[in-house]
This record gives sequence, C-alpha cells and structure tokens, in this order.
Amino acid sequence: MPRLKPSAAVVGLLFAIVLVPTARSEEPKLSISGYDPVAYFSDGKPVQGKTEFEYLWHKLRWRFASGEHRESFAKDPDRYTPQYDGYCALAIGAQKKRVNINPETFKVTQGRLYLFYNSTHSLSGNRFNSLEPWIKDEDRLIQKSDENWRVMKPKGK
Repeated sequence: MPRLKPSAAVVGLLFAIVLVPTARSEEPKLSISGYDPVAYFSDGKPVQGKTEFEYLWHKLRWRFASGEHRESFAKDPDRYTPQYDGYCALAIGAQKKRVNINPETFKVTQGRLYLFYNSTHSLSGNRFNSLEPWIKDEDRLIQKSDENWRVMKPKGK
C-alpha cells in the first residue's frame, strides 16, 4: 500500500488553522465599550472615546475623547479606571457576580468610578437599573463590594 505524503499546501493550511491564532483573538479588548474613563471625572458624564485617542493598558484598549484625556490617564491610570474591572458594582457587592454594565450608568464617589448594569431583561421584559439600590445603601455596598472583590479579582491584580 502506497504511503500518502502531505502536500505543502495541506501542511500550510493545517499550520494556519491550528498553530496561528487569529488576529482578532490577539487584539486587546475594548474597555468600557469605548467610553472615555477620564470624562466621568472631568465632564461629569459618559463620553464616547475616539479611535484616534487610544491607549493600551493592562491588555485593554482604552479610548478617550481627547489627547488631553489620554495623557491624564497615561500619567495615573489607577485614578481613572472603574472599580472591579468595570463590572457592575452592585452585583459584585450583593451577589459576588461579574455582571456586564451599561457605561451610561455610573457614579463617582470619593474619587472612584463605579459602573452599573442598566437594561431590560431579555426574558421577563423588566427593566433593572442597579444604580438605584446602590444609592440607597452605598456606604455598606462599597465596603461589601471591596471585600468581595479582594477574593474575586483575577490573580496578579
């Protein structure tokens, strides 16, 4: 029985499929849906960042509304990054869960940025804005969220 020899094309194709990750998977994730983290502090509102003002930090792409905001962030990123890696602050404190947020729903308290879930549930149709219960018990929830995050946060952070 003759032995089959792999052709260069087949070997190349296998190499491309198996060994070379796609460019998309290597691309750093866009943080807070492209919103400018500095604007929450300087403008007091969420502002969509621009692609021309991007900055790579902690394997994430951060966008800014201006070069000035990008420079402020680059000098002191810990000052501007959202708490709990940008997950919903209420879910971290009340449920010990990582829940995605709506970047338009936020609160800056004692110089820290907290982001919140605010959406309509796909099955029930009920709307829930997690900022509302947060405000009612903010001091206790900040303490609880900080405690929970110490256990939940990824290693090395």
